[in-house]
Amino acid sequence: MVYLDHAATTDVRPEVIAEISAQLGALGNPSSLHGHGRAARRTVEEARESIAAAVGATPHEVVFTAGGTESNNIAIKGLYWARNAEDPARVRILVSAVEHHAALDPARWMADHQGAVYEELPVDAVGRVSPSTLRAAIERDPGSVAVVSVMWANNEIGTLQPVRELAAIAAEFGVPFHTDAVQAVGVEDVDFADSGVSALTLSGHKLGGPVGAGALVLARDLTPTPVLHGGGQERDIRSGTLPAPLTRGLATAVGLAVSERGEHAKHLASLRDELEAGVRAAVPDAVVNGDLDRRLPGIAHLSFPGCEGDALLMLLDARGVSCSTGSACSAGVAQPSHVLSATGADTETALSSLRLSLGRTSTTEDVARLVEEIGPAVERARAARAKRRR
Repeated sequence: MVYLDHAATTDVRPEVIAEISAQLGALGNPSSLHGHGRAARRTVEEARESIAAAVGATPHEVVFTAGGTESNNIAIKGLYWARNAEDPARVRILVSAVEHHAALDPARWMADHQGAVYEELPVDAVGRVSPSTLRAAIERDPGSVAVVSVMWANNEIGTLQPVRELAAIAAEFGVPFHTDAVQAVGVEDVDFADSGVSALTLSGHKLGGPVGAGALVLARDLTPTPVLHGGGQERDIRSGTLPAPLTRGLATAVGLAVSERGEHAKHLASLRDELEAGVRAAVPDAVVNGDLDRRLPGIAHLSFPGCEGDALLMLLDARGVSCSTGSACSAGVAQPSHVLSATGADTETALSSLRLSLGRTSTTEDVARLVEEIGPAVERARAARAKRRR
């Protein structure tokens, strides 16, 4: 079996499994004042310090969550509620048109249920938000903007956003800037303080950590309204008993990923280039999507004219190759990727795409297997599509 869907989730590192396993046997609630509780608290705080050091933040700025989706919800909903409570005129939420649904859907929900005004920032043909686009959107009515959210790197096509420039523009107008950096931590130089962002999302299972563990790195002067209410943990931003084993595993994964980033990124980029060259040799009319100059090293996103991406995925899966499509399935009907649609791709192109994503355990043998299988799979997918259309 060949796994080429590391952008969805990747292998939990052996070191992380060992750390979590060791901690699972320890008794104590980190909020308790007795010795067992203090020991659990020490584990949590050491994890917080480790993550902060890895991503250029202070420990107080690291808020533990259950993962990327929760972090995005806290940032977008919580910052909107807090800003709107201070000034009811602040009703606009600006998000890029290519965000993950974990950011798009909370923003849309706020518009549907909380009186927010949802606005998408358009992108260019490679999926990038221009700083001038953000400036124009804010300048149209600066006093009405509550929060801006633009991801560090796109999870489908891999395009990197000019986060530092965008954050600087938001700061000029005193607007909090959130970035979903789930795909970027561990492969890009992600430094919270240097980037100038106000809030940053990271998730464990994208970089060798456990599912169910993540963090929102949040500037000290920001206090979003909580999404969860309860015990007041995590600066009263995210209530709930802290899972010491998962925080320890998350910290180990983040620390290892950041320390190995340079060599890891080179490894991924080399495999990606090999994969794209091999696929295009096997299928000459395949098209590589995204920014070929500034993108994540481990994502190859390709369109195969005349194919349906979901059919191609299943044909590859039957041959032992796992990947993902560039489309989403709703009620059994394939829908074009909102990311490709935002870049101006037509529906047929968007529906004919695959995302092939590499990880720490990917090998040249994996790439060779994909290249071996892709040509016959494309031929069969095209033939099946042509037959249905007759």
